[in-house]
Amino acid sequence: MSVDAISSIRPAVIEAARAGRRLEAADVRELAAVTDILAVGALADDARRARHGAATSFVRVHVLDLALLATWTAPPAGAREVRLAGQPASPVAAVDAVQRAKAIADGLPLRGFVLADVLRLGGAPLLAELKSAGLDEIALVEPGADAAAAVQTARDAGLGVRVIGAIACPSDRAGWILEARALVDAVGGIEAVAPLADAADPTTPTTGFDDVRQVALARLAFDAVPRVQVDWRRHGPKLAQVALTVGADDLDLVAADDDTSRGTRRAPLEEIRRNITAAGLTPVERDGRFASLAG
Repeated sequence: MSVDAISSIRPAVIEAARAGRRLEAADVRELAAVTDILAVGALADDARRARHGAATSFVRVHVLDLALLATWTAPPAGAREVRLAGQPASPVAAVDAVQRAKAIADGLPLRGFVLADVLRLGGAPLLAELKSAGLDEIALVEPGADAAAAVQTARDAGLGVRVIGAIACPSDRAGWILEARALVDAVGGIEAVAPLADAADPTTPTTGFDDVRQVALARLAFDAVPRVQVDWRRHGPKLAQVALTVGADDLDLVAADDDTSRGTRRAPLEEIRRNITAAGLTPVERDGRFASLAG
């Protein structure tokens, strides 16, 4: 069957998804070509609700930008994680940033860096240095030919690696999902997949349909990953809210402050709860180690 454009989902694929069986690679690629995005999204929502019900987790993160060291502050009371953002210029800069962040993290989990960036910068010895300096987890691993070995190297150094994501939008989105699924199979212990690119390419912008389909495909394809994650800070309330109705169940990088200068309803905590509730779901705050804070 050609997958250039398909108007509807085959009954066999629907049956497999609803039964919780792993979709074959050909099924994932076929779903990526289905033009009825509402049907794909509804099937993903069924899969999400079968796994999580209405529960939708979110985490409040205090972000420390590596390019703005002079602006760093201690995390506010609402923070559940401290995250280093950006790429270090050198191994020394990476270790120094971790030491500075750890000194002000006040016991919160400290995550940071893209795994491939660290390995290019200093290999396994740098990973060990970052662990000794106070880093708890690598923030992101991208799928690829050497990704499984890279994850094992980081874990051997004592660092957690629990989130798979994309820095740039892949040219083959279904292929990216299948490659990421193969990485999960190889290494295990992956808590979340973030299927939307962290950085936008102005030369090849994505559409809303592209992004919605990618979230839905992730939920349907990743049988062994609990969470499908969307970056609240990057993608904003509108796309994030739609993503929650087509398979996403975790919102990352919610602002940690309780700023009410624009009114109580625009304070970060109230806004995230309101947006999740408006989607017919139940907000559940979690910590930086993926543990629920409910109750």
